[in-house]
Amino acid sequence: MLVNNQKKFKLFLKSWPSHSKVSHRNFSRKPILWTKDKPKLVTTMKESRRFMVDCLKALGTKQEYAETVAENLLEADYRGHYSHGMNRLGRYINEVQKGLACPNADPVVEIDHPAAAVVNGNNGFGAVVGKFSMNIAIEKAKNIGLGIVVSRNSNHYGIAGMYALQAIKKDLIGFSCTNTSPLMVPTRAKQSALGTNPISLGVAGIDDDSFMLDYATTAVAIGKLEIQRRKGLPLPKGWALNEEGKTETDPVKAIKAVRLLPLGGEERTGGPKGFGLGMLVEIFCGILSGGDYGPTIRPWNNPKSPANLSHCFMAINPCGFTSGVELRMSKLMNMIRDMEPANPKLPVLVHGDVERNHMKKVAKDGGLLYVKNQHDTNEKLAKTLKVSPMKSKPLG
Repeated sequence: MLVNNQKKFKLFLKSWPSHSKVSHRNFSRKPILWTKDKPKLVTTMKESRRFMVDCLKALGTKQEYAETVAENLLEADYRGHYSHGMNRLGRYINEVQKGLACPNADPVVEIDHPAAAVVNGNNGFGAVVGKFSMNIAIEKAKNIGLGIVVSRNSNHYGIAGMYALQAIKKDLIGFSCTNTSPLMVPTRAKQSALGTNPISLGVAGIDDDSFMLDYATTAVAIGKLEIQRRKGLPLPKGWALNEEGKTETDPVKAIKAVRLLPLGGEERTGGPKGFGLGMLVEIFCGILSGGDYGPTIRPWNNPKSPANLSHCFMAINPCGFTSGVELRMSKLMNMIRDMEPANPKLPVLVHGDVERNHMKKVAKDGGLLYVKNQHDTNEKLAKTLKVSPMKSKPLG
């Protein structure tokens, strides 16, 4: 049954938590810390998934789609991308409650070719559209060696790496990217025109090793600013601009302005490269799909219309090129890892290693360590949606 209690929901949505440690410096509100009297709590993966599924089902979402979205958010937390995990659940729920997203919409193929397809997401959950679209790309790659699918009329689809991983599990190379609401300020401009437009490439090595590239084409994703705000920390220079087009270190002002710098920062430090990558993503997503693109996409703050985001998914069968790709990939990654580090305390890593280390930590801890604010928010969310609260236990 659809829950319609906007006032209560908006009150606790404003204090949606981050995951990382906090600082004593504060720009917006005093962060809540774990203390000796209130030890850290660990939540099993199973329980975290259960809670998110229950919340989504309380909106009327069918079981299959609730599980797909929950798995997507859980994978982000599991890999250490807390800004894109349970942290995003509140925004998803809010969009459904406002009628801006359709929880049970089925994506459909509108154009189909042997190696390519166009999918209409029908304003459904981005995770559902993404999984559906990558499965089509995978099937095409299995049949003829390559599959490219572009999707439009979708919503936030989680971490881009989720879909590259989906292809890796089928012994394929996976690529994914998406456009977003305008957040990036093009080099020499004062206002945002492109999204954070993240990209991901996943290539398997041997023994479950893999190269997993996954990052925004802006200096940081918007979620990083939200985390800094909730932690009470300033922004490093080179992340964002204010409404006057000047460098901004106050996260509250930066979020209000929604003007992120491209990957590379200012023009003199390589910003045009990040700007160019953002354009590349926009071409693959908004332009090719026939969906909204660049400044035509709705604003990030206070949206009043559906997102109509677009995505691109590619699956490539490495067997069509040469033999031993996995072994060659592992050798390359290990050669890089074995390089002498500039700082002996900081070993050289390849993309995906940080996530694997976090996954090992989750296994060691017996689950996920959400901050106290997240637990407090979840309790309010459980009451609002009338679902069983998320159960956790003290760490150790």
